[in-house]
Amino acid sequence: MGGLDGLWVWAEDDLRRKLMWYRQVSANRMPAKFRIAGHIPVEVSLGEASEEALWEELEAKTPVFLDLWDRIRRGIDDLPASPRPRPNLVDLCRELSIRMLTHCNFCRWNCRVDRQKGTKFGTCKLAEDSRVSSYFHHPGEELIYRGRLGSGTIFFTSCNMRCAFCQNGDISTDKDNGEVVSARTLATMAWVLRMEGCHNVNWVGGEVTIHLHSIVEAISLLEDLRPNNEDLREALGVKSDYYTSYRRNPEGATYQGAFNAPMLWNSNFFMSSEAMKILRLLMDVWLPDLKFGPGRCAINLSRTPWYWETVTGNMQLIHGWGEEFTIRHLVMPNHVECCTRPVLEWIAQTMPDVPVNVMDQYHPDNFCNPSGVKYDKKYEEISRGPTSKEIEQAFRYAKDLELHFESLSYEKNATGLRLLA
Repeated sequence: MGGLDGLWVWAEDDLRRKLMWYRQVSANRMPAKFRIAGHIPVEVSLGEASEEALWEELEAKTPVFLDLWDRIRRGIDDLPASPRPRPNLVDLCRELSIRMLTHCNFCRWNCRVDRQKGTKFGTCKLAEDSRVSSYFHHPGEELIYRGRLGSGTIFFTSCNMRCAFCQNGDISTDKDNGEVVSARTLATMAWVLRMEGCHNVNWVGGEVTIHLHSIVEAISLLEDLRPNNEDLREALGVKSDYYTSYRRNPEGATYQGAFNAPMLWNSNFFMSSEAMKILRLLMDVWLPDLKFGPGRCAINLSRTPWYWETVTGNMQLIHGWGEEFTIRHLVMPNHVECCTRPVLEWIAQTMPDVPVNVMDQYHPDNFCNPSGVKYDKKYEEISRGPTSKEIEQAFRYAKDLELHFESLSYEKNATGLRLLA
């Protein structure tokens, strides 16, 4: 797919032999995890079983999935030649996410509202509809994700956090932004992006966790999807690079003749354990944010309690599972000592093998922009960009801690390049 494997970045010391599964799936040398899960039969009636019974079946079938995935990774086995069983593990994930929607516990807020009825709203302010603001070949993600032809990014609206500085504030704070999309339209968007050469399908927002039901259903449709003209009309309406010409290449988007693409979960990671169990079976690579340290900054700047223990707990979960992921940390003005330093120290102590992007792209936005109509003076401390000294200090901490950060962090800034000298 456009030579992702040929990028210089994979030869760097901090990324050599990293994210090998993601790279194999992107090149269609391996089937994506949703393809594997689709070959694991389940033995309950999805429509009739209790939710408790469905979770028990998921727990029972997850080891079966993990065994087949391991055998495929090691070249011992391949996808079964027989047709996919019905129901299968992907069908079970879809049914569970729909059940969860009736007492929403997708994220740590655990609001328990019935979003199907839509008579009462939780933190995300959403009913059952999912909205997409835009989707496109994203040229601005890390090089390992954008490659040469872009990351296939689908931007959802609304969020379960309230970051005062959100640089996507137009879509995260406005639940009515974008267009309502069906699961089939979402699947068509993913299909189009991959057929046009994107290296992955990048589910992002706003925040994606609150759209779990729509995303899981879309993924469940992908293997058999053959979009018709109506599907394409529905999907292309919000494609922000619609007028850019991309040649469709079905051979570069399939494995054993069916749709194939690595699924990328680009999230704030403020998720419930139940959501994590479902996503474990469907996501090939993860991109969590770790924004704040263990103090009160998450509450003061994002109105989000339980932040540190929830996000770090979920990151420890995927690390323990052996999942592939990279971490993002955004350096904020006046928050190097209270946030950046403890975040980097925690990574060094807990998962020093994981690549980290120490990001210097912060700019005051949303409620922190002094020239904006929404500016709130109580956020004055972060109403400027970080200084070169602050960025340099953040990079020095990462370097002293011997983190795998240089290739992801230095690519787009001059401060890091100076430190290389």
